[in-house]
Amino acid sequence: MTDKDLGTATIVYEDPEDGTIEQTIQNEHIAYFQDHWILKRDEGEEGNDRVRRIPSQRVYYVDRNVEEFEDEVRTVRTQVENVASDLRSKILGGDGEEETSSGSSSPVEIEVTDERENDDDDTDDGGISTER
Repeated sequence: MTDKDLGTATIVYEDPEDGTIEQTIQNEHIAYFQDHWILKRDEGEEGNDRVRRIPSQRVYYVDRNVEEFEDEVRTVRTQVENVASDLRSKILGGDGEEETSSGSSSPVEIEVTDERENDDDDTDDGGISTER
Protein backbone atom coordinates (compact mmCIF):
# COMPACT_ATOMS: atom_id res chain seq x y z
CA MET A 1 0.00 0.00 0.00
CA THR A 2 1.43 3.38 -1.02
CA ASP A 3 1.28 6.37 1.29
CA LYS A 4 -0.84 9.17 -0.09
CA ASP A 5 0.96 12.53 -0.32
CA LEU A 6 -1.04 14.90 1.88
CA GLY A 7 0.81 17.98 0.70
CA THR A 8 2.80 20.56 2.60
CA ALA A 9 2.20 23.49 4.89
CA THR A 10 4.23 26.64 5.38
CA ILE A 11 3.89 28.35 8.75
CA VAL A 12 5.30 31.80 9.51
CA TYR A 13 5.57 32.65 13.19
CA GLU A 14 7.45 34.79 15.66
CA ASP A 15 10.11 32.98 17.72
CA PRO A 16 11.33 34.75 20.89
CA GLU A 17 14.98 33.91 20.15
CA ASP A 18 15.20 33.75 16.35
CA GLY A 19 12.63 36.35 15.25
CA THR A 20 10.37 35.56 12.29
CA ILE A 21 10.55 31.89 11.24
CA GLU A 22 9.19 30.44 7.99
CA GLN A 23 9.02 26.65 8.04
CA THR A 24 7.64 24.22 5.43
CA ILE A 25 6.59 20.79 6.67
CA GLN A 26 4.35 17.90 5.65
CA ASN A 27 0.63 18.49 6.30
CA GLU A 28 0.42 15.42 8.52
CA HIS A 29 2.99 17.05 10.84
CA ILE A 30 1.00 20.20 11.61
CA ALA A 31 -2.27 20.66 13.48
CA TYR A 32 -4.27 23.40 15.18
CA PHE A 33 -5.51 22.55 18.67
CA GLN A 34 -6.50 24.61 21.74
CA ASP A 35 -5.35 27.97 20.32
CA HIS A 36 -1.93 26.58 19.37
CA TRP A 37 -0.31 25.36 16.18
CA ILE A 38 1.42 22.05 16.87
CA LEU A 39 4.41 21.04 14.72
CA LYS A 40 6.07 17.64 14.79
CA ARG A 41 9.79 18.24 15.23
CA ASP A 42 11.25 14.73 15.31
CA GLU A 43 11.14 11.55 17.34
CA GLY A 44 12.73 11.21 20.77
CA GLU A 45 14.98 8.37 21.85
CA GLU A 46 11.98 6.33 23.05
CA GLY A 47 10.15 6.70 19.75
CA ASN A 48 7.78 9.40 21.00
CA ASP A 49 7.05 12.36 18.75
CA ARG A 50 8.59 15.65 19.86
CA VAL A 51 6.35 18.59 19.03
CA ARG A 52 6.49 22.35 19.25
CA ARG A 53 3.37 24.21 20.39
CA ILE A 54 3.14 27.75 19.00
CA PRO A 55 0.46 30.06 20.44
CA SER A 56 -1.87 31.27 17.68
CA GLN A 57 -1.11 34.93 18.58
CA ARG A 58 2.49 34.42 17.43
CA VAL A 59 1.55 32.93 14.05
CA TYR A 60 1.34 35.31 11.09
CA TYR A 61 -0.13 32.81 8.65
CA VAL A 62 -0.22 29.18 7.56
CA ASP A 63 -0.33 28.26 3.88
CA ARG A 64 -1.46 24.71 3.22
CA ASN A 65 -1.36 22.76 0.00
CA VAL A 66 -4.38 20.46 0.31
CA GLU A 67 -5.64 18.03 -2.28
CA GLU A 68 -9.28 18.37 -1.31
CA PHE A 69 -10.41 21.68 0.20
CA GLU A 70 -13.75 20.10 1.14
CA ASP A 71 -11.93 17.61 3.40
CA GLU A 72 -10.15 20.49 5.12
CA VAL A 73 -13.44 22.35 5.68
CA ARG A 74 -15.12 19.16 6.90
CA THR A 75 -12.32 18.72 9.47
CA VAL A 76 -12.75 22.29 10.72
CA ARG A 77 -16.53 21.83 10.90
CA THR A 78 -16.11 18.64 12.94
CA GLN A 79 -13.76 20.43 15.33
CA VAL A 80 -16.25 23.29 15.79
CA GLU A 81 -19.09 20.83 16.40
CA ASN A 82 -17.00 19.00 19.01
CA VAL A 83 -16.21 22.27 20.83
CA ALA A 84 -19.89 23.27 20.73
CA SER A 85 -20.90 19.89 22.14
CA ASP A 86 -18.33 20.17 24.91
CA LEU A 87 -19.54 23.66 25.81
CA ARG A 88 -23.17 22.54 25.76
CA SER A 89 -22.28 19.69 28.09
CA LYS A 90 -20.37 21.96 30.49
CA ILE A 91 -23.08 24.62 30.55
CA LEU A 92 -26.18 22.44 30.57
CA GLY A 93 -24.70 19.32 32.17
CA GLY A 94 -25.28 15.79 31.01
CA ASP A 95 -23.78 14.25 27.92
CA GLY A 96 -24.30 17.25 25.64
CA GLU A 97 -27.25 15.68 23.85
CA GLU A 98 -30.32 17.86 23.49
CA GLU A 99 -33.39 16.75 25.40
CA THR A 100 -36.32 15.63 23.37
CA SER A 101 -39.85 16.91 23.85
CA SER A 102 -40.62 13.70 25.72
CA GLY A 103 -38.02 14.63 28.39
CA SER A 104 -39.19 15.06 31.95
CA SER A 105 -37.90 18.57 32.51
CA SER A 106 -40.12 21.55 31.82
CA PRO A 107 -39.01 25.08 31.05
CA VAL A 108 -38.48 27.43 33.95
CA GLU A 109 -39.99 30.88 33.55
CA ILE A 110 -37.99 33.68 35.11
CA GLU A 111 -39.56 37.08 35.42
CA VAL A 112 -37.09 39.93 35.81
CA THR A 113 -38.37 43.33 36.90
CA ASP A 114 -36.62 46.61 37.54
CA GLU A 115 -36.24 47.35 41.28
CA ARG A 116 -37.38 50.92 40.68
CA GLU A 117 -40.80 49.60 39.68
CA ASN A 118 -41.11 47.65 42.97
CA ASP A 119 -39.94 50.24 45.53
CA ASP A 120 -42.65 49.16 48.00
CA ASP A 121 -41.36 45.54 47.99
CA ASP A 122 -39.14 45.03 51.06
CA THR A 123 -37.54 41.81 49.77
CA ASP A 124 -33.92 41.85 48.66
CA ASP A 125 -34.17 39.34 45.84
CA GLY A 126 -33.47 41.83 43.06
CA GLY A 127 -36.95 41.39 41.61
CA ILE A 128 -36.25 37.89 40.36
CA SER A 129 -38.99 35.30 40.57
CA THR A 130 -38.26 31.65 39.89
CA GLU A 131 -41.76 30.25 39.83
CA ARG A 132 -42.35 27.05 37.89
